[in-house]
Amino acid sequence: MAYVQIEADERMEEGPERLQFQSFLGTDARAATAANQGSNASRGYISDGPKRSGFWQLEYYQPYFDVDTKTVIRRCYTTLLPHSPNYLSAHLTPSADLYGPFWTLTTLIFALFVCSSLASSIAAWLSNPTDASAAILEYDFGLLSTAVGLVYSYGIGVPVLLWLALRYLGVGEWSVVEAVAVWGYGQFVWIPVALLCVIPVPIVRWVLVGLAFLASGWYLVANVYPILATADAKPVRLIIILLAALHAAIALCFKILFFSYYVISEVGPKDPIPPVEGIA
Repeated sequence: MAYVQIEADERMEEGPERLQFQSFLGTDARAATAANQGSNASRGYISDGPKRSGFWQLEYYQPYFDVDTKTVIRRCYTTLLPHSPNYLSAHLTPSADLYGPFWTLTTLIFALFVCSSLASSIAAWLSNPTDASAAILEYDFGLLSTAVGLVYSYGIGVPVLLWLALRYLGVGEWSVVEAVAVWGYGQFVWIPVALLCVIPVPIVRWVLVGLAFLASGWYLVANVYPILATADAKPVRLIIILLAALHAAIALCFKILFFSYYVISEVGPKDPIPPVEGIA
């Protein structure tokens, strides 16, 4: 008994440097966490890991708006250069953005609205130069709502529907972001055309609209048809005909709805398509 007491006293006299404390709480917690993760992983998810934002949250779309102005401008003007190495949508992958397409479409809306109003005032003043009130710029806000509906429906709605159709048909090599990016950037050419269409010469406006139709249409075909060609079913390629028809329809809508303002004595050759009643 005395020997045990002496040994205990010697251990106490050795000091704290011989004492080692070990907590089993952290080990048990880590083991429990690993077990829970393993159990959750077997069911297809890990609840304790980092969570990704859902498509209904703003954080999900933040990476698609993280692009510099220089890149957006380059992607805009390369849509007008068929021989550019960046002409095809491959230059959008894997960093396709939504910032450029959104502002391209939004700028086009205001360009159509403002330039159409300006063309109307110019036509009114040229028709009656002695009338001072004819030179006053008047805005038809009904045209603004029309431009919003047309541009956003075509620039966003069409690519989204096309992407859904291709997914249904088993063509999954195209992301919806890339589809919207191609359509959005493809409408860039209409912005300078809208500015030039204030010229009150019908034949000049038709030539400008025709050039814009060909430039933007060729860009869309060059980027969309290779995707359609990857489908196993050959009839899928015929979708390009439907897209071309829609593109022609939107070009005619731009011309007739926004740039059919003429002076009483038309400048230049006669317009092949008369203006819609209530617009001119």
